[in-house]
Amino acid sequence: MFPRDATELRRGTVRYGSTLVNDDRPTCDHRPQTTGLFAMKVTAFLKAPQRQEIGPVVALHGPGRYLKHAALEAVSRRVLGADDVDIAQTRFSGKDIDLKTVCDELRTISMWGDRRLVVVEDADEFVSANRVGLEKYLEKPAPKSVLVLLVKSWPKTTRLVKAVSRVGLDLQCEELTSGELLRWLVENCQDEFGKQLTRDAAMLMVESAGTDLSLLDQELSKLAAYVGDRRQIDPEDVRAIVGGWKAETTWAMTGAVRDGKLGLALVCLDKLLVAGEAPQRILGGISFVFRRLAQATEIARQGTSLKSALQQAGVFPREITASARYLRRIGRPCAEKIYTWLLEADGNLKGNSRTPQRVQLEHLLIRLSGKV
Repeated sequence: MFPRDATELRRGTVRYGSTLVNDDRPTCDHRPQTTGLFAMKVTAFLKAPQRQEIGPVVALHGPGRYLKHAALEAVSRRVLGADDVDIAQTRFSGKDIDLKTVCDELRTISMWGDRRLVVVEDADEFVSANRVGLEKYLEKPAPKSVLVLLVKSWPKTTRLVKAVSRVGLDLQCEELTSGELLRWLVENCQDEFGKQLTRDAAMLMVESAGTDLSLLDQELSKLAAYVGDRRQIDPEDVRAIVGGWKAETTWAMTGAVRDGKLGLALVCLDKLLVAGEAPQRILGGISFVFRRLAQATEIARQGTSLKSALQQAGVFPREITASARYLRRIGRPCAEKIYTWLLEADGNLKGNSRTPQRVQLEHLLIRLSGKV
């Protein structure tokens, strides 16, 4: 976002929601990512939690459980310090707690320090039943305590949401998708493990392991240990570590298609389906490989040598020779249809076709093999 006028570039102290920013740089550099009138994206908060004023209340809302947990840890460290996170924190389940108990806990002086953190988990029912009482509490909150509410639903038109935004911190914890997910992987890998995760490696991780952030974080840890002192994590590393035998079987299947071994490819497909692998996940693995071959075909059509085209398209170095052999075998007219076939298969698996999903995937493999 660009500043509307020169006044937005004033240096000094600026308020964003409940956040006070003191800095000698232009204040437009500090505008947090927002998702609506009040909420800040939790990913923006996690990048620099020390720059956010916590206030007497924090709302963590949305379906992103991993992001809620990460934000709660960051808030706990800000409020209590690293040493007192456990002993000065009280947790309640929102399904079986009343407002009086929570408020009494907030107003109780801690024996272990001058700050107190009270967390209400699964707080949707608690919030719905006590909106008025919570609004009243926030008019005069306990000065040394912070209330944290973990909820899924957080209608921004309510008075409570406005009150939380005015005096506390309102964080939206949505599941990450698409580009946001890839950025999170790259940044998290650098911040937590000091490793550079290439974009292709990040894409392959999502294709192999899915979008669950907790699982992806575990895979990053394994990858960091696997590469040792090496600073960069490449797609080859992901293929070696992430996804277990299902990922290995997927790569064996795509390799068999490329090498003209259609029978072996169909056997691999059968193993994956029998083991319960989702057809969309299988198609994701196929698309990861063959999108690059389709892209290389387009580049080569403009006059670039096939080897250079495959390199520019991001084909793994050790697979360039086999990939070039594949494209020559099936011929340009067939290679130019790869994009179309992948898109058609994606639409059919999403409901455009009544054909059984197994048959759809088998048909795609037959097409890609050059047998049709």
